[in-house]
Formats: sequence, structure tokens, C-alpha cells
Amino acid sequence: MTALASAPTRRPDRPRAGARLARAPWGLYVSIAFALLLLVAVVAPQALTTHLPTAIDYQAALQPPSLAHPFGTDESGRDLYTRVVWGARDSLTIGLGAAAVGVGLALVLGTLAALGVRPVAVVIDRLVEVLFAFPALLLALLLIAIAGPSAATQVLAVGIGTAPGYARMIRGQILGARNSGYVEAATALGHSRLRILRAHILPNALRPLVAVFALSIGQSIVWASSLSFLGLGVAPPASEWGALLDAGRAYLTTAWWLVVIPGLVIVAVALAATTIGRHIQARLEKGERS
Repeated sequence: MTALASAPTRRPDRPRAGARLARAPWGLYVSIAFALLLLVAVVAPQALTTHLPTAIDYQAALQPPSLAHPFGTDESGRDLYTRVVWGARDSLTIGLGAAAVGVGLALVLGTLAALGVRPVAVVIDRLVEVLFAFPALLLALLLIAIAGPSAATQVLAVGIGTAPGYARMIRGQILGARNSGYVEAATALGHSRLRILRAHILPNALRPLVAVFALSIGQSIVWASSLSFLGLGVAPPASEWGALLDAGRAYLTTAWWLVVIPGLVIVAVALAATTIGRHIQARLEKGERS
């Protein structure tokens, strides 16, 4: 009697290494690495460059990018790479401060509009609508014209200018959470309104704020740099990126690197913050669905 050979069991196909690498979130990895590099530039800029941002060398004025000066030099012979690195502290401080002011103010306005008593909620709604009707840049210009240009004014102007949009989003999140099934269940169980607010409404409604804050950092840096480019920000010889754009626009046709390179740095920071913020938002939404 002939024994039948048992067929070999087939192992499930494993994804190839190339496919895994292709699916890896490389944009997120690059953004995190760039954010860590910016953190080093903020904390210890001397670790990334051996020059000083105020070192003047008129013989090396307006030199294009080279091995000696990777980003070129400005009209005073100052190394642009050094000035970009040292300017990260001012630029990111203004961006983070403006994002904190914008999201914090939006949190207060959105919560009062959604949970306040009717006269207060109506007044807050009308205020947010009036602020939202103004373009953010125009509102920031108005505030700077009243208070005068400075880093603190930039933080307040950009923060107040971006707050109305975030306030409307927070209001919608809180209203959605207040009308949800788990809040109705907690009410039926006899929980107090304060407990329901603290344990159910606010944690679920304000969870997206983490992603919103990350997204607003890039937006705030772009708006603050725009104000500095218009001469309404940090005064020269500061190395803030918008101030570098403002100083280099007079040499746009003869020294393009004075405008293009700081502009690319601002765009890279905004893209990195947006990528990280969107990834956080996607993870939070995935956690809510599961």
C-alpha cells in the first residue's frame, strides 16, 4: 500500500522588505528629524555653526552659496547659514507663542460659545463672527498699527488673528460631544453636569487640539514671517527669518539667495509642522474609531 505524501503547508506570504519600506511614513520621519534639528538650533545654535550671526566681513559681501558659505553671504559679508540657524530661536519662539495664544484664546471663546448661558453665548458667537469676517493678516496689521511692531506684538497679533477659526471648530466639537450618546447615558445615570463636562464632554471634544496646535505652529510662523517681511516685526539686525526676507528683498535681482533660502526654510518648517500635526490627527481619529 502506497502512502500518500502529505502536501507541504504553505506559509502565508510575508510582505517584502521593499514593500514595507515603500509603505513607511518617510514624510513623518523626515519631519521629525527636521524638528529635532530645529530644536538643536534653538537650544544650542553654536553646535551647528562656528560663526557668529553678527560677524561682518565686507570683503565677502554678497557671495553666492559655496563650500565656505553654504547659504551665501549678505550685503555685510555675514554668513547667511549662521544667521538662519541663530534666527531659529526667534522665529520658533514667535511661532509657538502665537500658536499658544491663538489656540488658548480659541479654547476660551469656543467653550463659552458652546456651554455658556444664552446671553453670553450669543455675544461670544457674534464676536467670533466679527473677528472671523476680518482676514487674519489684515487684523494682525491693525493690531500692530495700534501697538507698534515688536516680537510681543507679533505673537499677540498672529494669535488673535488665527483664533476665530479655531474657536468655531472647538465650539462645533463641544456641541457634538454634548449631544452624543455617552453624554445622554451619563445624564440618565444621574451624573452631575460638572462631572459630565469634566469626564466626558471636554476630554472628547478637546482631543483634536493636540493636532490643531501642531498645525497652527506652521501657520503662525508663516504669518509672523509675512509681517516681518512687511517691516512690521522684529527690527534689524535680528536674524528672525522674516527679517532676513525683509533685508534681502532689496537684493532680489543680484543676490537671490538672501530671499530664496530663508523662504525655503520657512516653507520647510511649515511643511514639517503640518505633516506631524496631520499624523497626530490621523492617529487620534483612528483611536476614536477603534
